[in-house]
Amino acid sequence: MANHKVMGASLYVPATHKDLQQIADGGLLGELRSVIFCTEDAVAESELSYALFSLSLVLQQMVERPTTERFVRVRNPEVLKRVLEMPGVEKLTGFVLPKITQHNFDAYFKQIRKTHFMLMPTLETVEVFDDAEMKQLRLCLERPGVRDHIQALRIGGNDLLALLGIRRPRHLTIYRTPLGAVISKLVTIFRPYGFVLTAPVFEHLDNPSLLALEVEEDLAHGMIGKTAIHPSQVALIEQHYRVQHRDVDVAMRIIDESSPAVFRMHNSMCEVATHRAWAHGVLEQARVFGVHSLV
Repeated sequence: MANHKVMGASLYVPATHKDLQQIADGGLLGELRSVIFCTEDAVAESELSYALFSLSLVLQQMVERPTTERFVRVRNPEVLKRVLEMPGVEKLTGFVLPKITQHNFDAYFKQIRKTHFMLMPTLETVEVFDDAEMKQLRLCLERPGVRDHIQALRIGGNDLLALLGIRRPRHLTIYRTPLGAVISKLVTIFRPYGFVLTAPVFEHLDNPSLLALEVEEDLAHGMIGKTAIHPSQVALIEQHYRVQHRDVDVAMRIIDESSPAVFRMHNSMCEVATHRAWAHGVLEQARVFGVHSLV
């Protein structure tokens, strides 16, 4: 069951940010495809009231912007309720849900089930290390009426590392930590059933070459996007989502109905039956992010 949705970089912005309105409307960072206004970890408990007040003002004045998906990362089901009551909330694409398990998902979902809002549940609790729990969560998300509201599952890397009592080293990608195996397992639990995932943040802002390497590994694991924590990361992340000309050529050949079942192209074996989902994904990625120049 293929899902060819691609998102690229999603920038987290605290709801307390002084330029929240300009970012929401595209006056600043107008190239953003996805922005997430955060009322959770990026906002101290003492600042929550101000964050929600600021968000309410932004939603009232926010202009329509079809080129940017705008989400609110709520803090808990009570904050979701408050945001849903704000004038202008209908202009949002949806919500990022924190620390989701099979046990707390419905407290959020029951509030949006009759709306257009999309959800991005975040996998960042101790249950993530339990395959049985993740399979139960998948069953929860597969229920009729629920699946259509799930845009992607976000992997909360820092929270998961915190549960292990470690922090990502400055010189290694997240795939060289214990989370590498965890991410691989999440891919195999969710992607074959049509759920796509986005990759964790990269917190070391002074190491763009390592970020570039990590994005390559994200893509190799089938991630459809990555959370950015600083505007400087957005273009670098999305540069790697551009597709190679060679991959586009192969993808076009694979979906060509006149192609043989198995053929050789660019010194690789291509098999229509097994590579078709990949081919459609490549073409969608090329449509959204473009193709690398031949220079």
